[in-house]
Amino acid sequence: MDRRTFLVTSAAALAAGPVLAGVGTKYTPGLVDKELAAGKTVFIDFYTDWCSTCRSQERTINAFLDANPAYEANVSFIAVDWDVHSGSDLAKRLNIPRRSTLVVLRGDEELGRIVAGTSKSKIKALMDTALTAATA
Repeated sequence: MDRRTFLVTSAAALAAGPVLAGVGTKYTPGLVDKELAAGKTVFIDFYTDWCSTCRSQERTINAFLDANPAYEANVSFIAVDWDVHSGSDLAKRLNIPRRSTLVVLRGDEELGRIVAGTSKSKIKALMDTALTAATA
């Protein structure tokens, strides 16, 4: 690759921004409560664009979503940008300690949580917990 091609390609990649930006619908205040009130099981991804742990979690979650459409068909996935919403009522209410936190809620109950974990088996278990609750 010549220098010009490298520079143009690099600039385009930087301008495009991150490929991954949390898993699910972008969070807005009240969205989680609205989904829970509608009787949905909610899987929340507290992420940042620059967090390598968050990106690992996102790749794993997306792989499981691609492999099993039942997850997205039954569970509401919501992406909460930690840089924007770390001080939100939601983060405070759920006592979210940091970015790279995954939480599953159903009604007024927390069904599971992973903090800064990237184990594929644990993430799948959390997703399966959400799916089981959603389809029970």
